[in-house]
Amino acid sequence: MVQTQIHPPSIAPVLTRPPVPESFDDYLDGLSDWLKPILHRVVEDEQELSSDESLALTHTSAQNLPGLCRAASILRDRGKGRVVTFSPKVFIPLTRLCRDFCGYCTFRQSPTEAEMLYMTTEEALEVARAGQRLGCTEALFTLGEHPEQRYAEAGEWLGKAGFHTTLEYLTHVSSEVLANTSMLPHANPGVMSRRELAALRPVNASMGVMLEILSERLCFEGGPHHLAPSKRPSVRLKTLDLAGQLKVPFTTGILIGIGETRKERIESLLAIRNSHRQYGHVQEVIVQNFRAKADTAMGDHPDAATEDLLWTVAAARLILGPSVNLQVPPNLNQTDYPLFLTAGINDWGGVSPLTIDYVNPEAPWPQISKLRERTEAMGFQLKPRLPIYPEFFMDRDDFASPAMKKRLLDMSDGDGYATGGVERYVNASN
Repeated sequence: MVQTQIHPPSIAPVLTRPPVPESFDDYLDGLSDWLKPILHRVVEDEQELSSDESLALTHTSAQNLPGLCRAASILRDRGKGRVVTFSPKVFIPLTRLCRDFCGYCTFRQSPTEAEMLYMTTEEALEVARAGQRLGCTEALFTLGEHPEQRYAEAGEWLGKAGFHTTLEYLTHVSSEVLANTSMLPHANPGVMSRRELAALRPVNASMGVMLEILSERLCFEGGPHHLAPSKRPSVRLKTLDLAGQLKVPFTTGILIGIGETRKERIESLLAIRNSHRQYGHVQEVIVQNFRAKADTAMGDHPDAATEDLLWTVAAARLILGPSVNLQVPPNLNQTDYPLFLTAGINDWGGVSPLTIDYVNPEAPWPQISKLRERTEAMGFQLKPRLPIYPEFFMDRDDFASPAMKKRLLDMSDGDGYATGGVERYVNASN
């Protein structure tokens, strides 16, 4: 059962648009002595936090949370300014079959539950074309993990269609969407091998895999990932690193509230930072909060609290630095989502005027006009973006092929954002 979020008194100071300080030192008053040098080091000295300093953030008290959020917000302003982005998209669930059984998932289906084993190519194109008519630019492909490894029915369907694996079929459908619509595919199919990533790269503007939480403990019996071999930390990290080696613009992130500790969250964020430091490919980090769903093993598990999500977002900004693109999904925080602007985010992720969030079907997307209104009320400018961020294709050639870069430039303005601005979508939704 979904819990109603109640703001504790400790976060009341960040619930409204914060004043602009004369200096960062204005925010140090009232903070614990151990926290002051950490925040001063990352914000004023502009130095990366060490692993030990990052782990020390786990001791942040509720009383220190407003200061932590404000430090993260200052860091975001220095790296990203006051622009907040979103990606106008359609959600294409190519298959809901999955070899994994996660304790919180309602997306996966077995062959006996599914209305269809896979979407056909034409069905996927129909959704993409409908999104194109509404001005969307991202075709988000989400699907279960390697279902043919568990279900004979999946292998039989793929064989009849002329494919050996689900990811081979995904590559084909991505190429068809790219060739026959103005949409840009973004594949989020779970763990991938080097060969699979290399095949998908030319026909996807970007790709992604959520790390969720890098905790072997959660894979033990009784944990949410016990029956999910694809959620083993080593295989998630391997996909993240392979994407970097292949220069794939990559989206990743963590899922909080599934039984992990603060320390495990920090360790997961540090792993993302380490991979990005080596390859420079992490274009976006999502901090997603758990929401309980009926008819799952974790249906009675409490939702991630607003205060806990705020702490995690602020910690992520301080650890990952000023230039990372940091996102919280607004549909999972329908009442509170502007609050996370005060903790350092600069992106709302994909928002669809057409399709539901199939992973969280109980959580509708905010209307884009309302998203703009609430974003601007906090002192920010809302801009639509492509599924690849401007810094990964403007003035550089290593993260997009010549053909893909030409297409991206044709679809974007002089700053690399989607042409037409937010008015294009606000007017269409009114």
